[in-house]
Amino acid sequence: MKKLVIFDLDGTLLNTIADLAQSTNHALSALGYPTHEEKEYNFMVGNGINKLFERALPEESRTEENVLRVRKEFVPYYDQHNADKSSPYPGITELLDELQAEGLQLAVASNKYQAATEKLIAHYFPNICFTAVFGQREGVNVKPDPTVVHDILKIAQTAKEDVLYVGDSGVDMQTANNAEVTSCGVTWGFRPRTELETFHPDYIVDKAEEITAIAFK
Repeated sequence: MKKLVIFDLDGTLLNTIADLAQSTNHALSALGYPTHEEKEYNFMVGNGINKLFERALPEESRTEENVLRVRKEFVPYYDQHNADKSSPYPGITELLDELQAEGLQLAVASNKYQAATEKLIAHYFPNICFTAVFGQREGVNVKPDPTVVHDILKIAQTAKEDVLYVGDSGVDMQTANNAEVTSCGVTWGFRPRTELETFHPDYIVDKAEEITAIAFK
């Protein structure tokens, strides 16, 4: 039986793509750049918001200065609207309740900036006592760098063999591999199953309730 389950946020616990798309399009439009359809954002997210903005900008405009200009427009808007259309995926709330009731520690490791990560977790999962909630933090490398997992393990005082890492993207599977913890890919998120399979996760699941059996092995 595992002692700690670490979850990615966007595409794993919450479907946030509509709010991310809306907020990025708002920022792009405010600066006179073309916008994108919501479905296109599935392949722009996952590596932090600066990388999202770089991918969303026209190729000839992808400078650090322009990324920061988009960020300045995005953050205040997203802070106000990041829960407009987002919601937990089916079975996620029940899964977290069950894992917590069984005494497992739970944590979040996201590439979303820290303030928004904390806000969304508090808003959608107020009854879950997460051991750690980490987003993108100043001076800390983003996933797939394993630092965020290592930081969580220190707080949880848990050995890596007692950890299950759950995510929806190749970045997540790489993160788990780099941290040498058990990996579980979920197919309901932003990326296709084929992307998960590329990184040979220990498990791939199609429904949230399947994670329970893996955690209790």
